[in-house]
Amino acid sequence: MDFIYKSFRHSGVILNENEFIDEFTEILNVITSITEENIINKHCSYGVDNIENTPKSLSRAINELIKIGLVSYGWTAESNIFQDENYQGDTWRLDFAKNDISIEVGFNHSSVIAWNLIKPVLASELNHVKKAIQTQIGVLITATEDLKQKGGFDGAIGTYEKYLDYLPPLNNILTVPLLIIGLKAPSTFHINEYQYAPRKKIGQIILH
Repeated sequence: MDFIYKSFRHSGVILNENEFIDEFTEILNVITSITEENIINKHCSYGVDNIENTPKSLSRAINELIKIGLVSYGWTAESNIFQDENYQGDTWRLDFAKNDISIEVGFNHSSVIAWNLIKPVLASELNHVKKAIQTQIGVLITATEDLKQKGGFDGAIGTYEKYLDYLPPLNNILTVPLLIIGLKAPSTFHINEYQYAPRKKIGQIILH
């Protein structure tokens, strides 16, 4: 997939240093190795046995392809930030972590943008609650506005552009380097929302 990015607190420079370069290269390899054919095949695979199981958007397919790629490089999926059993579950969990880098894949509602940005900070800084992981830098992967429109995403998701809007007011809170990656829309197809049933829409692949 093609992408754009925003370097916050010099993350782009830091990620290219020897200490981080191997993991950063893995992240870029995973993203750029996802082809549009991969996305189409993965999206359509969910509805092979029952077309009703076809998702409305590309979010599930892209999420899964990113996960497959990162895990193949040894990244830990759903890594807890804290050891304390009172701070477990999705709220206190990173999507992926490896060595000094944490990753959040944000295709969810815009109301959690701030929290997605703060989680890598929690993973990077000392805390009163005993940590399960300690990273130094965060990577946020999300959809651009164009991908949201052409990929059938819900209108209320937090996009790359919205994440950037949150950086200035949260500047003093986001104390660690963050790289915000915006995934671009496919060029050979788009998703058309198809009303399959009264309360069920599916995402139909339309080739250009």
